Amino acid sequence: MSHGHGPANPGPAGLVALAMACFTFYAMHTGKVEAGAVPLLGIWLLGGFIVQVIVGVMELNHGNIVGGNIFTFFSAFFMFVTGLELIFKFFAAQNGWTLDTRIDGWAWLALSIALVTWTPGYFKSPLSLLLAVLCLDVAVPVVAFMDMGVLSGTWKVVSGNGLGLAGIFGLYTAWGVVLNTVYGRTIIPLGKPLVQEKAPTSASM
Repeated sequence: MSHGHGPANPGPAGLVALAMACFTFYAMHTGKVEAGAVPLLGIWLLGGFIVQVIVGVMELNHGNIVGGNIFTFFSAFFMFVTGLELIFKFFAAQNGWTLDTRIDGWAWLALSIALVTWTPGYFKSPLSLLLAVLCLDVAVPVVAFMDMGVLSGTWKVVSGNGLGLAGIFGLYTAWGVVLNTVYGRTIIPLGKPLVQEKAPTSASM
């Protein structure tokens, strides 16, 4: 059902895909599922890639430089590459292939640095979305350092719970954006941004 003219905000779909990935990795890192779930997780992430690459392109077309770029590289690396890697690693383990998976840590280190350094761009976003990003700022570097061999597997409790919280805040934000937009008023409060947009003055108009 249409509620307006022109393109709608695609962010909620991207946040749902992100939450799916966060929840499933939470389950993996906290031992809620067995290792046999790995190839199934890979397939779910490939589905998430389809959603997030569409969202990323639409957000860029809407002029959202931060969200558009983050959704785009998350779709490629968090979803597509990781999904394929999980499936490949599962069959590698079944066949006794030797892989130096520390290369994944170095790749994720670059993505972690990008995510953390871009986080101030979310200071103008609803507080719930900023909280989701801050949780990712903790979890993603931990995953990178574990893959590099710098941190031990005991840190999975940190990465897992960080990802779980990011998924919760992401779903809450998506919930609020959809309902608040449909009803044209605040149904679900998302929290004020840390940095408020200044109202234009008569001299600057």
